[in-house]
Amino acid sequence: MRIGIDKETCTGCGVCESLCPDVFQIQEDEKAHVINLEACNESNCKEAADSCPTQAIIIED
Repeated sequence: MRIGIDKETCTGCGVCESLCPDVFQIQEDEKAHVINLEACNESNCKEAADSCPTQAIIIED
């Protein structure tokens, strides 16, 4: 599974980081970044993607 963040769409709201803090982190550019894909529990990452208000999280199997 691959996870990416569409930086053009991301608003840095932090929903992903709050749901899956081991995988996502809001960094200095005020955008979400994938910091540890290996820590991804697929259901939590999916929930984070579904909860993103701008649909900026891209998950590919």
